[in-house]
Amino acid sequence: MSLDPTMLSIGTWTLLAIAAFGIGITKSGFSGVSLVHVLIFAYVFGAKASTGIVLPMLIAGDTMAMLMFGQHADWRYVRKMFPPAMVGVLAAWLLMDVMSESYYRPTIGCIILGLAVMQLAKMFREAWFTHIPHRAWFAWVMGVLVGITTMLANAAGPVYGLFLIAIGLPKKEFVGTAAWFFLLLNLIKIPFSWNLGLIHTDTLLLNVVLLPGIYIGLVAGSAIANRIGQRDFEAAIIVLAACAGIYMLLL
Repeated sequence: MSLDPTMLSIGTWTLLAIAAFGIGITKSGFSGVSLVHVLIFAYVFGAKASTGIVLPMLIAGDTMAMLMFGQHADWRYVRKMFPPAMVGVLAAWLLMDVMSESYYRPTIGCIILGLAVMQLAKMFREAWFTHIPHRAWFAWVMGVLVGITTMLANAAGPVYGLFLIAIGLPKKEFVGTAAWFFLLLNLIKIPFSWNLGLIHTDTLLLNVVLLPGIYIGLVAGSAIANRIGQRDFEAAIIVLAACAGIYMLLL
């Protein structure tokens, strides 16, 4: 893919700046906001090509979040989810050459919406799901889904966020755990995206220009998270994830 950042219009740069800001918000814990950057980059560059453009920006956001909140990470849920996530990444990587881009978003939308509905059910009928989130099979299912959605569209934030809510992590542990998990996972995805020709010099130049927007979004999102209670934080994650899932289905 050829990309010349100097040929982008002011309107396009404005959209990309909003998307970078959205990545920062996402990395502060509001994972459902990932819909913003997924849709904008897919609109500007196409669903498949956008995954390679966004990936280094996500790594930058993960690194910033790790430096701010990484000390609060609960490594049990990094280690538990990482092996199945890698299975999902490999499966999606194999699918990317044969699967039409038109199936990416509705597939991910169904996954996210289903998980959001399950989490809503847990909030109102907690007894139904008391033990399920802590089962080994649940972590494997969620991990594979995280791997598939992150490789196909860099849209695994809502999936992993719903998992962390299901197991009951507090806000700071939530952000710190997600930061380390996605930093490691996204770094491992680099060779796959490079092999597919989705990352190159021009895309990296675009990433560098948009870095300040990511940092500003992370700071703004962290300030919001600090001012709301745990239950409101969880409700925001679920609502934003559900909106992301519905919108992807309607595209």
